[in-house]
Amino acid sequence: NAEYMGVHRLGVAIYVGSRSMLCARLRLLSPLLPAPARYASSSASEKKLRYLIVDGYSKDGRQELENGGASTAGHLFDRMLRKSTPAAWQVETEIIHPADPGYSHPDLTKYDGVAWTGCSLTIYDTADPRIPPQISLAQKAYEVGVPSFGSCWAAQIAVVAAGGIVRANPKGREMGIARKITLTPDGRGHPLFEGKPHVFDAFISHVDEVTHLPSAGGLHLAGNGFSRVQAVSVTHKRGTFWGLQYHPEYDLHELARLTFCRLERLTKLGFFKTKENGQQYVDLLEALHQDPSRRDIAWMLGIDEDVTDEIVRLCEVRNWINKLVIPAKLNNHI
Repeated sequence: NAEYMGVHRLGVAIYVGSRSMLCARLRLLSPLLPAPARYASSSASEKKLRYLIVDGYSKDGRQELENGGASTAGHLFDRMLRKSTPAAWQVETEIIHPADPGYSHPDLTKYDGVAWTGCSLTIYDTADPRIPPQISLAQKAYEVGVPSFGSCWAAQIAVVAAGGIVRANPKGREMGIARKITLTPDGRGHPLFEGKPHVFDAFISHVDEVTHLPSAGGLHLAGNGFSRVQAVSVTHKRGTFWGLQYHPEYDLHELARLTFCRLERLTKLGFFKTKENGQQYVDLLEALHQDPSRRDIAWMLGIDEDVTDEIVRLCEVRNWINKLVIPAKLNNHI
């Protein structure tokens, strides 16, 4: 195993060890990670975090996922946020669908954080009426100053709403497992990635990529050989948005179902020689999800703790909650 370094924030000890040892250390630390000293002084009514979940999929897109046995993006994020929020805090969520007809912006001041899901729309398709309301919502979040976070579509929304540019990736679709995502110098020192290996794999599915960050306030935090920008931090007006191009909300089952939903398209793109080959891949993902001890399947697919260990996979989500959402909530009650 390669060597990884992590920082134990409860002391100042530097830890160096194998990837598996780092995963074990993160599991031990995860209940302790969220504990600013001011928690004890918060009243019971203040110990509730209200998340707005922005599911960018169209109604047809959500139906396609459900027909293939996948969870809708909004419900995936709901589960992820509940798992990642410290136990001392109650969680309240609301899922909205800005691509649906009749949508209007909610009052963002009611929420402690805005979480953006992935989406199958194309952000630079200016003729699509489902796109402008989503960009406008992100701009309002910047104006209000509510902390924002999300995956895939979210990184693109974060950038475009602050003046950056997204275009089609000339390499085509990145699908399944994004390999060797590497933190940039800015990423290695950024709180979004505290406790994360400097090189890791992650679940992914996208065809567009960030090509130009906003002229001010944008940080390039991670990338790999397929997509130069895999994570960004954008500070604009009063707000901060941490966006990932990859999908921490997925697990092996959800990747299997998403692949099943897109099997015909993926076969045409050359990911599988035949649809039967694609179905075999789906079945292997499901088998490993059901029995994580199947080292033969993990070896065959090249999958390790980066994606199978929930503590490692959700590190960025916990960091957003602990380092942006909760401090902003507490500051509002000082």
